[in-house]
Amino acid sequence: MPPRKVKPKKAPALPGRQASDHPERAPRQGHAKKTVVVLSRKRALYSTRRLVAAIRARGHRPLVLDTLRCCLLLAQDAPRMTYRGVEVRGVDVVVPRIGASITAYGLAVVNHFEMMGVPVLNPPASIARSRDKLRALQFLSRSGLDIPRTVMAHDRSNVRRLVEEVNGLPVIIKLIKGTQGVGVMIAHTLSEVQTILDTFWDLGQEIVLQEFVAESEGRDVRALVVGDRVVGAMRRKAKSGEFRSNIHRGGEGQAIELSSPYMEAAVRAARVVGLEVAGVDMLEGRAGPRLMEINSSPGFEGLERATGKDIAGAIIDHALKYAEAKRAG
Repeated sequence: MPPRKVKPKKAPALPGRQASDHPERAPRQGHAKKTVVVLSRKRALYSTRRLVAAIRARGHRPLVLDTLRCCLLLAQDAPRMTYRGVEVRGVDVVVPRIGASITAYGLAVVNHFEMMGVPVLNPPASIARSRDKLRALQFLSRSGLDIPRTVMAHDRSNVRRLVEEVNGLPVIIKLIKGTQGVGVMIAHTLSEVQTILDTFWDLGQEIVLQEFVAESEGRDVRALVVGDRVVGAMRRKAKSGEFRSNIHRGGEGQAIELSSPYMEAAVRAARVVGLEVAGVDMLEGRAGPRLMEINSSPGFEGLERATGKDIAGAIIDHALKYAEAKRAG
């Protein structure tokens, strides 16, 4: 008997796309092939891989650069960059994925691309603003957005008064530059508050005290803003015995459709901080959304899996339009 013909397996569809879509389709007629840089420490990270796939799916050229391997060269009116000894040229737009641990050097690299005339999806000043929790909250508060009551101080003499300023116990204590739930604690007694404050102050750490929003019940809402719209949202719920709802801390995410007040608050928060791409975390207060935090390099693995949406594609589509708009002046 002749051998049976085996049909080749179809490649799995990317989130938010039909299986019939070809992942390597060429740019539309009249559109030149672009080089899109993704600044990322690791090519294997989910978000990096998805961004690379989205760039290729649109017929453009992805280039992943390890932020710490970028060498910045300065001379009069001639900023240049090399990567592993090779000159970096011909870049059309940069999508920065700057981890908290390399913020300082990452900002220098992003700023250098801007000096070279390359559009960067999130400007360095806005990334820096979002990384400082207090600074971001100052911007959000000044713009009239609702945030949990927050206090920052170095005075150890009257901790009771500080706690009263954030509506009493329990109280949330946060490191100014923590991420993914690291450096976020809850204190139920004044002695706990005093101990935590003394420990971190002695270590030279900057911290804030924040109101505990009881009605949120260990839940929050993550909205991912791209440009002037929310491209996906989910409600995150903390695991049993945990008050932090971060997916990295074992929280679970469920896709939701946001009401208008939540969408408007998320987009406005991103605009106020100056971010083109932002993960906006909100608590569900009795009177509506309460802005908690804003992230300039949001992971979106949990969001894509929860919603089935092509978040990476939305980011790349916006990056290309953003670059065109910048070049048009």
